[in-house]
Amino acid sequence: MTRASPQLVWDCHCGTGETPTWDDQAGALYFCDIPGGRLHRFHPATEEKTSWQLPEVLGSFALCRSGRILVCQKQKLMMFDTVTQTLEPFAQVVEADTNRLNDGKVGPDGCFWVGTINEGSDGSPSGHLYRVTPAGEVEVKVEGLKNANGLAWTADGRTMFHSDTRGPWIDCWDFDPATGAISNRRRFADVSNEEGRPDGGALDVEGFYWSAGSGMSVINRFAPDGRLVEKVAMPVPNATMPAFAGDRLFITSALPKDEEARRKFPLGGGLFMMPVEVRGVPIGRFEDLRG
Repeated sequence: MTRASPQLVWDCHCGTGETPTWDDQAGALYFCDIPGGRLHRFHPATEEKTSWQLPEVLGSFALCRSGRILVCQKQKLMMFDTVTQTLEPFAQVVEADTNRLNDGKVGPDGCFWVGTINEGSDGSPSGHLYRVTPAGEVEVKVEGLKNANGLAWTADGRTMFHSDTRGPWIDCWDFDPATGAISNRRRFADVSNEEGRPDGGALDVEGFYWSAGSGMSVINRFAPDGRLVEKVAMPVPNATMPAFAGDRLFITSALPKDEEARRKFPLGGGLFMMPVEVRGVPIGRFEDLRG
């Protein structure tokens, strides 16, 4: 399949871009810079760009029914109001000091699912995947993770995908949209470092899983049976997460870690966009109690 190459739309120099989320009501894409603690908004129609600075790292976030944004700081979840630019405590996780909240997404159950990453030198599997309810209740759903990533759900809401970038693997579960119960865990794909370790992911309506291939300048597209069927070339080494927006795919990225690589890949950390012929599964809004 021949595709148009991803094109830079915002040279925002994210340390690690994360959680691109399409707001179909406003016609805007939200995304964040994890180490920079910044929340960004991009309007493709006008190219308007807006950024908000938060006081800590910003692992991920969710758009809410109330219009607020649920944001993940290191180990706490806060409600952010973009109009008043105020933060209110919402929930807390208890993790090792080296762990922080990472990839997160609203599931078909209206709850926020978010995992943690161990940033310590030991790299031990001390992370978790949590389900956070609109009442602020936090439930551990999966244990033993090194770098929780890649959350996505099929169009019928009955299958959840999740990856561990340092596994490196992608698993899926049967999912109950009414209760948020997960079961029947199974391996979807083992992904080698040479193929691109599985970072953030998204599902299209045909059941294909699009995974950012960390370190290998690609977006990997997997068929519903787990076969790797396509590689979309990226102009940066570290794509971090794809997100569908109608007939477009947005892709966040990360700055290379060393100066030589940054000179070689000057667009690292930017936001990219490419046309696609298939629609994505929409990401829901967090059913917060004010919504």
